[in-house]
Amino acid sequence: MKTVKTIYVIGHRHPDTDSICSVIGYAAYLNTLGGGQYIAARCGDLNAESRFALEKFGVEAPELILNVEPSVADIPVTYSQSATANTPTIDVIETMDANDLRNLPITDAAGKLIGLVSEHGLAHAYVSTIKRENLVMSPMPVETLARILSADIRVRKHDVLEGSVYISIDALHVILSRITAKDIAIVGDDEPTQLALVSAGIAALIIADSAPVGDRVLTAAEARGVTVLSTDVDAFGVAKTIHLTLPAEMIMATDVPTVHMGDTLEYVKELVSNSKYRTACVLDENGKLISTISRNSLMDDVEKSVILLDHNEYSQAVEGIETADIIEIIDHHRLGAMATLQPIRFDLEPVGSTSTIVTRRFMESGIEPEKGVAGALLSGILSDTLGLKMSTSTKLDEDAVSFLAKIADVDPTAYAQELIAEGMSLSGVSQNELLDRDTKEYSLSGKRVIVAQILTPSYEYAQNQSEEIYAALQMKMHESNAPDIYIALYTSVSEMGSDMFAVADESTMMKMHWGRKPMHLEGVVSRKKDFVPRFGRALANLL
Repeated sequence: MKTVKTIYVIGHRHPDTDSICSVIGYAAYLNTLGGGQYIAARCGDLNAESRFALEKFGVEAPELILNVEPSVADIPVTYSQSATANTPTIDVIETMDANDLRNLPITDAAGKLIGLVSEHGLAHAYVSTIKRENLVMSPMPVETLARILSADIRVRKHDVLEGSVYISIDALHVILSRITAKDIAIVGDDEPTQLALVSAGIAALIIADSAPVGDRVLTAAEARGVTVLSTDVDAFGVAKTIHLTLPAEMIMATDVPTVHMGDTLEYVKELVSNSKYRTACVLDENGKLISTISRNSLMDDVEKSVILLDHNEYSQAVEGIETADIIEIIDHHRLGAMATLQPIRFDLEPVGSTSTIVTRRFMESGIEPEKGVAGALLSGILSDTLGLKMSTSTKLDEDAVSFLAKIADVDPTAYAQELIAEGMSLSGVSQNELLDRDTKEYSLSGKRVIVAQILTPSYEYAQNQSEEIYAALQMKMHESNAPDIYIALYTSVSEMGSDMFAVADESTMMKMHWGRKPMHLEGVVSRKKDFVPRFGRALANLL
């Protein structure tokens, strides 16, 4: 049966409520069409407003995906075979041969990886020039020994056998002088020798080469407590097979490369190629074996499939997006600079939120979203349009709000006030945290520009926090991946305007006539419509 490939529906970094709620809505919409393989995802933490919205409507947060580089979890071909520590080597060999494996992982009784049996290890263990002592059998259940030798159990007096193994080729008196009550003897069609060995009180007698087993031998074995097995295999074949009954833990290696499901393919390829086993074992967080990866597992190109929502620029996308298979983009911002290797569906509409576009998919297809999904989408629209008051709001946004509010059973006006109040909760939150709440990165006139937007109840907040805001911005500019220009818009929802705080290098600061005081921007509420176009033109004219 063919496995359905997972497709992640994911928003931008530093997700706002629209980014979170639109992916929830679109994954739900696509899954209603069939397949069920679409997963709502996010690449950042939820802000207070988003948490409030999801809790209100009882909706689970999107899955946190910080990187979409292909990982171990995306590999289509792995090997699930393994053996436990007490598995006889001959069974390990048969498993490897049956599945065309060069290595077999060994686990304990709880399934945790403890080692690896490799072709190299088998050769070292059994094709060694080191002189061996007498053949010895490790503890083995009688049923297992009978299975391995294709033998019949004629008399059973032991559950487990272990001890030295003797082949009756020496003079009988020599064997009898050495053999003990815990040992095993291999004999052919020689009833006197069979009886003598049974009388010696050995642990087990293996009668080889299809030799007959007389009643006298069986009666004596019952009386002396000797286990008797008979097999068609000749005596030397029996000895050879017993030689291969060492438990796997006695011949396994322990220097096994291990990886986890989240490790990137780039890392795994390097690990496997540098390993003498050309293999890595995949473990869960508790050290239990999941599967094994070989070089063959890494032959095919592997990539995660994603649908991007609420952004269409690499700078705003999840880490590793360059390695992913982008199959669709839905956004309501300016056109970015993403490129794909094949045609994709690209829905870019001048509306107030991405949640509006997703809602229209439901409306146009005649599908009614579940109440929780409707509430989430409603939250995305009301958040991004500030309750339909922003200049970006359109008739399409209004229609979508009316459609969703009925399903979610809320008053959109009252709920918008409640939601936005949560988004403006600033008490006890540092300026550094506020700057991370809602940021977008742009490439403008060859400059990397980050624009953060913080909603406030009034202008007074930013005026009172001016020094702390500039200090936080300066800290951002000293981070390793700092942009060329960092701007913070503190937007007063009630007064419909913003105070702009900006930091950059000294030359840019002078050209833009920026100082240590914020610039008041009357009527600037929407970052994408009111601020970025105007700022982009000013930057192009002055730099």
